[in-house]
Amino acid sequence: MYSEELSEIYDRIYRGRGKDYATESSRVVDMIRKRYPGAWSLLDVACGTGSHLDYFAKEFEYVEGVEGSSGMISQAKDKLPGTKVTKADMMNFDLGRKFSAVACMFAIPHLSSVEELNAAVRCFAQHLETGGVLVVEPWRSPDNFTPGYVAGDVVREGEYTIARVSHSESEGRTVSMQVHYVVAAPRTGARHFEETHSLTLFTRNEYEEAFRLAGCEPEHVAADPWECGMFVGVRRGD
Repeated sequence: MYSEELSEIYDRIYRGRGKDYATESSRVVDMIRKRYPGAWSLLDVACGTGSHLDYFAKEFEYVEGVEGSSGMISQAKDKLPGTKVTKADMMNFDLGRKFSAVACMFAIPHLSSVEELNAAVRCFAQHLETGGVLVVEPWRSPDNFTPGYVAGDVVREGEYTIARVSHSESEGRTVSMQVHYVVAAPRTGARHFEETHSLTLFTRNEYEEAFRLAGCEPEHVAADPWECGMFVGVRRGD
């Protein structure tokens, strides 16, 4: 769960680190349209601050978001005041409707087991129309994670200077990522906070099996800018 402090600076950090929300969103839309040209609605699960959802809203007639962090939801609602964003666990929610597409961008590794992965993907698929498209962004697998990995960035945006340093260690399939932030601005001075995130290394077979169990035939798409590609599936008829 992301803290209020991180929610407030999240967009600045990732824009400054080079994350291109517009390009990512456009390529996800292309993946969906290729498989379902008539797609008109989209659900963004674990939508965070709504940066992808903001672009999806320009491409689809109707969009919604689901997010587990109150701080992230607050940022998303400020960005998209007319868009419904529901606070919910991504493994267990029911919005009472189906969508042409469901997207989940970099949230799956926050699940702690294969059972949770299966539950989440099943929940996503239950919100798809027959023929609807599921797009899931994976993370690293057990065979391509670097133990002890350190990342560091300094971002300057407007009056803010933000330093982010992380260190990741693994025990079995579980990664503990400790992240330190220093946020400085002329009026507020400098402040420091830290967060520790627990992430799971899932295999390609586990992602694909989760899709199949949920009634979606999986396809792994190697596509920039995602180092780990994307998993895409079409919902079969019941």
